[in-house]
Amino acid sequence: MKNSKSNAAEIEERILGGTTARRGEVVITRGEGCWVYDEDGKKYLDLGSAQGVAMLGHCHPGVTAAIQSQAETLTLCPNYLYNDKRAEFAQALTGVLPKHLPHVFLANSGAEAVDGALKFARLVTKRPAFVAATKGFHGRTIGALSVTWEPKYREGFTPLLETTHIQFNDAAALDKAITDQTAAVILEVVQGESGVNVGTPDFLKTAQTLCRERGALLIVDEIQTGFGRTGKWFAIEHSSIEPDIMCLAKGLGGGFPMGALAYTKAVRAALTPGAHGSTFGGSPLACAAGVAAIAAYRDEDLIKRSAILGANMRNTLRGALEGVAVVRDIRGLGLMIGVELRTKVAPVLKSLMMEHGVIALPAGPTVLRLLPPLVITEKEIDFGVQAIAKAIKELKA
Repeated sequence: MKNSKSNAAEIEERILGGTTARRGEVVITRGEGCWVYDEDGKKYLDLGSAQGVAMLGHCHPGVTAAIQSQAETLTLCPNYLYNDKRAEFAQALTGVLPKHLPHVFLANSGAEAVDGALKFARLVTKRPAFVAATKGFHGRTIGALSVTWEPKYREGFTPLLETTHIQFNDAAALDKAITDQTAAVILEVVQGESGVNVGTPDFLKTAQTLCRERGALLIVDEIQTGFGRTGKWFAIEHSSIEPDIMCLAKGLGGGFPMGALAYTKAVRAALTPGAHGSTFGGSPLACAAGVAAIAAYRDEDLIKRSAILGANMRNTLRGALEGVAVVRDIRGLGLMIGVELRTKVAPVLKSLMMEHGVIALPAGPTVLRLLPPLVITEKEIDFGVQAIAKAIKELKA
């Protein structure tokens, strides 16, 4: 890396290279709110929220203070002992979850939550197989990878868990796929990684009905969509479905690594001590961050704000990109937005970061994905939209 004040990029490429894609020659050293800063002091508007995690922005004061305080008190407590902060978090989390999901298992990541959900489904139903959607993404551990569709992620890791992938939003295909061997159907309400594809209420309700009729469980992956991302606490609220298990992560800890799965009383009845576990899941440190995060979502009215600002941002993008032939579609829910192009999105992402000081994400090869922190201001949205419009119009030229 030229003119670098450190050798961080060289070290990462040498030691960590081969597993993580690099799109910009910058070394990020700190963050505040919706902005991150590189080692030269240049700032970037983070419209990706650190891959959808920093939904309260970077270094949210309430979450930071909670972590600092808990770090001076107790950081670890095994699950075979009770803990006051874990209990506080469990109560806070179930206070915002749908009422039909009163039980929670605490993990460390979204992929862990998905793996736990698949285990629970097999335990409850005594069935081996799963149904998932094409273009769905659920993680890269072996279990989560089994229900993830993208062939490039799966290649080299087969055989995986038995999974049938059906076209997203195709109720007829789903009807054919669910058999007496299906333990669960797992779906995202909005497919984030593959293009910000929104599930129709009819499809999602049909999935619930078919699962109930045939004895399979319905698992909804809310890892990217939960905690206000789509303008509701959880994306299932848009279609009023009630999954048996819901997977959570990303915004759960306000930026602190954390995952969870919430489940019904019927699922709880099948669980016995030792059926599942986690050494670090539900640590007091993570739970302290989670308590502060839930308080921020609620007290700062960020869920309603996401719905309003998201609709405004989509409309502003449509206005700024009106008549630009390379733009195919602009879609999303809340502050989860996809700008679909008629060409590859990679040059736009690089231009945004290197020339305009904006970080965004891809969603498949042709979609620009925007996951701004829920604390973003209208002024910051305007800055981001203008930068996006410039970068896309430059591509057109």
